[in-house]
Amino acid sequence: GSTQSTWGDRFREEREAMATALDQLKSFTTVVADTANFALIEQFKPTDATTNPSLILAATMVEKFAPLIDDAVAYGKKKGQTLDDQLEATMIKLAVNFGLEILKLVPGRVSTEVDAKYSFDTEATIAKGREIIALYKEAGISSDRILIKIASTWEGIRAAEVLEKEGIHCNLTLLFSFVQAVAAAEAKATLISPFVGRILDWYKKSTGKEYSAVEDPGVKSVSRIYQYYKKYGYETIVMGASFRTLGEITELAGCDYLTISPQLLEQLKKSSDKVDQKLSKEQAQAACQDEKIHVDEKLFRWMLNEDAMSTEKLSEGIRNFSADTRKLEQAILPKLKA
Repeated sequence: GSTQSTWGDRFREEREAMATALDQLKSFTTVVADTANFALIEQFKPTDATTNPSLILAATMVEKFAPLIDDAVAYGKKKGQTLDDQLEATMIKLAVNFGLEILKLVPGRVSTEVDAKYSFDTEATIAKGREIIALYKEAGISSDRILIKIASTWEGIRAAEVLEKEGIHCNLTLLFSFVQAVAAAEAKATLISPFVGRILDWYKKSTGKEYSAVEDPGVKSVSRIYQYYKKYGYETIVMGASFRTLGEITELAGCDYLTISPQLLEQLKKSSDKVDQKLSKEQAQAACQDEKIHVDEKLFRWMLNEDAMSTEKLSEGIRNFSADTRKLEQAILPKLKA
């Protein structure tokens, strides 16, 4: 019996000596938590966090977040004349209130989203971005800790270009295609969120095929964008998003940032599998096959339209974010009327 227990101890020691997959990943990629749930953020200690209306909606169901909602409602009532104006002000303040709590837990930045209904309105997106930053400033948070999250439409990218010149950092999200990524880099966006899992979803549905992590069209898309940015010296941060499997994450190990759901963070924490760096600046410059292109509006609209997956996924993403925002509004309305 005694030899067995020594082996057991030794095995346990060896396992503890091996870093978790999450720790290994953190050694070459900035890990971001895709959640508005504070308890989970504390657990995984990410550098940054991203939120969206669906994540905030889920969090509003939790009793202990009630004060954040009450504060936003009080602000909205003071701020707006009409009920519509009050609701809009409340929604922005609510997103900022969640952001402020998250900033107590992460050393880096939080992404706060502009309402998806402005996805085709450059001026309104700029105005909302400025408003969000002003609210954070009032709370004592400088703009370098905030990313304004905007859908990667032509209009959204133009808004980001203006905001970036004002020192307001942007996260261009719902990015599914190479042309969106090039336009974002040319606009000097701070960060892009190219989606991985949603691309895979589309291809699986469209072809009926299963894909290994290496063949995954979402992984290939992000790798291509990363390589292009590094080859041509763009500063824009590539933050892979929307993962379905651990394989998609480990295939992109080395990407600047990856934003990961709590479920997958948990799996990475439990795993001690070796994680190898797949993406690096050096590798990217050699691997990039793309010529440098300049994207104007005509080319943007043409290339996006040629890509059925990106066209459909961008539209669907905007519809879903908007629907989630409207749901959140419906949850808030009774409190405003009270």
